[in-house]
Amino acid sequence: MLNQRAAIIFLLGALAGIGTGCLTLLATNPWPVAVTAGAATAAAAVLFFDRIIE
Repeated sequence: MLNQRAAIIFLLGALAGIGTGCLTLLATNPWPVAVTAGAATAAAAVLFFDRIIE
């Protein structure tokens, strides 16, 4: 079971990744590029929010 802090961090990371993937697709890039950009953003966002949210 996740605590509330971990759930918020993963939620924000997922939202950042989904947003990046959607914007990348809207910029007429192929879907593998969008998935890669979204996954990279999600990973970076989780690390970022883990440091920021105490």
